[in-house]
Amino acid sequence: MLRSLATRRLAAPLLQARGMATQVKLPDLPYDYSALEPVINAEIMELHHKKHHQAYVNGVNKALEQYAEAEHQGDVGKMIGLQGAIKFNGGGHINHSMFWKMLCPPKEYEDPSGALEQAIEADFGALDGLVSKFNAAAGGVQGSGWGWLAYSPESKKLVITTTPNQDPLQPTAGLVPLLGIDYKNDRPAYLKEVWKVVNWAEAGRRFKEATGA
Repeated sequence: MLRSLATRRLAAPLLQARGMATQVKLPDLPYDYSALEPVINAEIMELHHKKHHQAYVNGVNKALEQYAEAEHQGDVGKMIGLQGAIKFNGGGHINHSMFWKMLCPPKEYEDPSGALEQAIEADFGALDGLVSKFNAAAGGVQGSGWGWLAYSPESKKLVITTTPNQDPLQPTAGLVPLLGIDYKNDRPAYLKEVWKVVNWAEAGRRFKEATGA
């Protein structure tokens, strides 16, 4: 049955996670809602986790159930019509599931180290250079979206890119997400402060996994 390549790439890990029987579930946070204060307050964290992320989970579960049914029935038109819901809700779930792990309490913050630190120095001069370029890219996007620090296996370099709305970076060929930051209201202030709670240990783990370093 014909389906788009983008939908295949996005739906495959979601369907695998669900085992075609077990639904995608809201993941627990690795810290308390108040743990990121004063950078991100507990009310905002709870809202984005319990309400927004849960809505993505509910939405993608419903869309995937409908997609499987349409595929079984050979209803290509309905399958095509569901791709937007799968991309938006599935992307929101995938992105936020990574995002929670990419943050840490301020008291646990540590600068990048090891192979990731060396890569940052090689590609951006220093951490300040990375932050400056990241904030410029993320701050320049109109509307909602995500800023990403990724690794390109092809060029063997770190790259900064963005995706609109809840589009995930995972289906983008050749880029491995290391760090993703979603856009908030008062974007310049948020982008300035959020670096105080970035979990560079998680980014370093992802970098090591991607490079074998």
